[in-house]
Amino acid sequence: MPSFGQIVIGPPATGKTTYCCAMASHLIKKERKVAVVNLDPANDILPYKPAIDIADLIQLSDVMENLKLGPNGALVYCMEYLEKNVDWLLEELSKIKDSYVLFDFPGQVELFTHHQSVKNLVNLLLKADYRLTCVNLIDSFCCNEPGKYISALIISLNTMLQLELPHINILSKFDLFKKYKTVVYNEEFYTDVLDLNFLLDHLQDDPVFKKYKKLNQSLIDVIEGYGLVSFLPLNLQKKESIESVSAAVDKANGFVFDKILS
Repeated sequence: MPSFGQIVIGPPATGKTTYCCAMASHLIKKERKVAVVNLDPANDILPYKPAIDIADLIQLSDVMENLKLGPNGALVYCMEYLEKNVDWLLEELSKIKDSYVLFDFPGQVELFTHHQSVKNLVNLLLKADYRLTCVNLIDSFCCNEPGKYISALIISLNTMLQLELPHINILSKFDLFKKYKTVVYNEEFYTDVLDLNFLLDHLQDDPVFKKYKKLNQSLIDVIEGYGLVSFLPLNLQKKESIESVSAAVDKANGFVFDKILS
């Protein structure tokens, strides 16, 4: 029998851990057995009780102290160490094989856009018969500035191409969207990733971005050329918003079809 789960990623402070708590609570109310796995060694104050905690394998503070590494270098080392000791993770997962698993990953972007360890870990989980959806959280605050929004799109696209998983991009903290004073377009423009050329004119208003017009145009052409990135808005204060994301994830990883056939 396959196991199902979510790879929860995104830049720092996008609400990954909060998402895991809210999604776990939502799924439990739907009578689903859920386990949250903390794979972020920098996340030492957890609002949930993890079924598996990377801190039992390796401590970020120990790596920084013993190897004289900074936080980013130490995080990379921890992910490489986890990859080399994946048998530990697989053994721990075998104890919760019947649970729907939420994997809470670190927020260091390059782990998902360039570095290979997380990709290799994901592939090993797939070989262990896990059906996974990558849930990529992006703070909706990025919609406040065209440059930040384009950057978020590039990061999301890069992650999708790197991990090669069923993928759901989320604009988190969407309850704050209407409070942002400098948002240029409506919600659908940002969630559906409509004609990005409209943003170029607004980028010209910024003296920093103005001199990079050709670069901005090239980035937009890449994003629109692939046509892969779109977002679901997420407001954790609304049950229907969480359910919308849950339904999309279940469809992406095949959970909904497994339940129909079983």
